[in-house]
Amino acid sequence: MSDTGFAQTAEQPTTSAVVFAYHTVGVRSIKTLLARGIDIRLVVSHEDSANETIWFESVAALCEEQRIPRITPDNPNTPEIIAKIAALKPDFIFSFYYRNMLSAEMLEIASRGAYNLHGSLLPKYRGRVPVNWAVFYGETETGATLHEMTVKPDAGAIIAQTSVPILPDDTAFEVFGKLSVAAEQTLWHALPSLIAGTAIKIPNDLSQGSYFGGRRPEDGRIDWSQSTQQVYNLHRAVAPPYPGAFTEQDGEKFIIEKARIFKHATLKLPANLPLGISVVDNVIFGVCGDGKAIEILALQHQGRTMDNQALVKFFGRT
Repeated sequence: MSDTGFAQTAEQPTTSAVVFAYHTVGVRSIKTLLARGIDIRLVVSHEDSANETIWFESVAALCEEQRIPRITPDNPNTPEIIAKIAALKPDFIFSFYYRNMLSAEMLEIASRGAYNLHGSLLPKYRGRVPVNWAVFYGETETGATLHEMTVKPDAGAIIAQTSVPILPDDTAFEVFGKLSVAAEQTLWHALPSLIAGTAIKIPNDLSQGSYFGGRRPEDGRIDWSQSTQQVYNLHRAVAPPYPGAFTEQDGEKFIIEKARIFKHATLKLPANLPLGISVVDNVIFGVCGDGKAIEILALQHQGRTMDNQALVKFFGRT
């Protein structure tokens, strides 16, 4: 196969794979495997949860369109599922934003290796929701990493990486859009060497990295005593379609939908404003512990976006 070709030549044996996939990265990656001529014998995925906002592309729809068999076991590591996949004799196992860990027995099925696409520049931000954590901690860069799978999460040798910038006002949703393209590029360029057996494996030095767990909606609660940058980073990290950074006032919960750090040439922030949300000259502020503020452009209340008039009426009252 040439590095630019979309299919294998007749002289080359077909390369097969079983793919564990979900989310937009799963969709883009499956399309990339198909474009590189990989025979996908089975996709293992998740059923969409009724409790989750589904803003991403559907692996189920793609599999139906491409007539690829798909299963959605709650536990992929049962003897029955392992036996089913072993019977397919895949050359490779790939994992693309699949949410469950795979057992050592599962990983050993692939005769030519098991590989995962992770949404950070490993070894940094191993673990769950790496894009959200990178934005939360104010990183200016992240990326996609293709690496060997091991039982320990995100710990295998690195095959390829592609970096993307995180701009000062980017939300995690916006960064994820960049990352989806970076993941596709990473896989596209790495596949020829993986198929040829010539891929260079770079040690994944975990001592130079970090590991993070998942985030819960409650983790979006704003602590107004923190600095303006910390509060703004929290907003950016969990802004809709994620659950959102929220605050409570007069027993009501408000989710910040859109905000920015307040920088205004003529309007000055009055001194001695209390921490939290205030209204000055019809502008909604979130005053933080360093005496600076974020300007709140849109808030959600009871599932609806409040317009400026409603915001001023609620927060401007005494």
